[in-house]
Amino acid sequence: MTKPIVLIAEELSPATVDALGPDFDVRSVDGTDRPALLAALADASAVLVRSATQMDAEAIAASKQLQVIARAGVGLDNVDIPAATTAGVMVVNAPTSNVTSAAELAIGHLLALARHIPDANASTKRGEWKRSRFSGVELFEKTIGIVGLGRIGTLVAQRLAGFGANLVGYDPYVTPSRAQQLGITLLSLEELVKTSDFITIHIPKTPETTGLIDADMFAMAKPELRIVNASRGGIIDEDALYAALKSKRIAGAGIDVFVSEPPTGSPLLELDNIVLTPHLGASTEEAQEKAGVSVAKSVRLALSGELVPDAVNVAGGIIDPYVRPGIPLVEKLGQVFSALADGAIISVDIEVKGELSEYDVKVLKLAALKGIFTNVVSESVSYVNAPVLAEQRGILVRLLTDSVSEEYRNVLTLRGALADGSQISVSGTLTGTKQIEKIVEINGYDVEVPIAKHLVVFSYDDRPGIVAVYGQKFGEAGINIAGMQIARRARGGKALSVLTIDSPAPDHLLEDIRTAIRADLLREIDVDFD
Repeated sequence: MTKPIVLIAEELSPATVDALGPDFDVRSVDGTDRPALLAALADASAVLVRSATQMDAEAIAASKQLQVIARAGVGLDNVDIPAATTAGVMVVNAPTSNVTSAAELAIGHLLALARHIPDANASTKRGEWKRSRFSGVELFEKTIGIVGLGRIGTLVAQRLAGFGANLVGYDPYVTPSRAQQLGITLLSLEELVKTSDFITIHIPKTPETTGLIDADMFAMAKPELRIVNASRGGIIDEDALYAALKSKRIAGAGIDVFVSEPPTGSPLLELDNIVLTPHLGASTEEAQEKAGVSVAKSVRLALSGELVPDAVNVAGGIIDPYVRPGIPLVEKLGQVFSALADGAIISVDIEVKGELSEYDVKVLKLAALKGIFTNVVSESVSYVNAPVLAEQRGILVRLLTDSVSEEYRNVLTLRGALADGSQISVSGTLTGTKQIEKIVEINGYDVEVPIAKHLVVFSYDDRPGIVAVYGQKFGEAGINIAGMQIARRARGGKALSVLTIDSPAPDHLLEDIRTAIRADLLREIDVDFD
């Protein structure tokens, strides 16, 4: 019997090949040699890459047998995920392989800034002996702010505890009790910036977090602040950072990630009070080996038809065809759910009602959690680490099933409690022969709106003229309303509007609408359709 061909397109550790086992015909090719890659892909069932091999639509189309693209690492910029999904090719990565390495690099940057290690090293190698010039500071009893308390932020906190530092943190998705377990005092971002001697950042890059640390934040900071970003480029506004460092508004910065990589021509390169590294978060032998072994195991699972926890585009595995369409639906509902949350989530129920309840629907719980954390944490979220992320945050998660669904054949609901005692919910279903994904309930209000890339949800006191007000404001801003539905429980009570819009709404427009209609809830929700 012919063995499936597994193609290794970049150098991987011997342990990676060992993890594949004897059941495959393992071949190697230089993934940067385009003609050789396309030829080798022709009869491959799986391909393992790092960052240099471009698995774009052309490469994916080169093989009619390709089932899996495995990225031995976290980032997937070199993989065309939509093209892979369209072709039915599973994409897997190693989302937890570099967490320790990334955390330790952040610690390294903090120490390098505190003790001027890079500059002192360069000076000494030049034959100088300028001890007084490189007098530094201790981490002991300093206030260190950790922005983002996911897996990497947690590891950083655990390591900093040994330095005797005072740890404060900002993460709107973490409960005070969980932070207390880590020895961290939760603060608002503004208070954290004002009080910290050091700050280290560990959050995802989203529209909301891009430029999060800007000129206004630096204006609040202590002059002795030293800030580290080994997370994602662009979370710190680079122009604002340059100005703050150049004017000595803050003492120093350690940067591993940039808006444009490499940062050729960046004014940051001219400064003396900044430590720069070339995106080294995952660049350790251990992280690379973990990544290779992890994706090798995923390839084995995928090619044997089993559930692949680290799949980023499809769940994979032996899942009933009737359940499978619910996976992307509930993942999108998870994104809507987390966007509606106005504080730390303490519990989530994933409710499956209708005919689906008769099937094995555990994967829907995983997909819901994946959606909830997609835009919340800095690391890649998959079916394997989503439950871990919930556990780390002290979130109680339950999967509930009920064969009775009164209005629709099947309904999926995410219902949760927040730390302030409030509750949120969102429900969805698939309708028609085309299985259109729709939201059918938000916070107890019955709606029926197709899930779109850009949603706006707001509630207000029901009264005449409200639609005209926000309709005019969206129109004046040049933003087209593609769909709209209004729901209410009683005349003159609270109303909830759900809009689908063709392009994102700027923050100032949303704030203007909030003020004009006196909304008590207003959220723009950008749903990831990849």
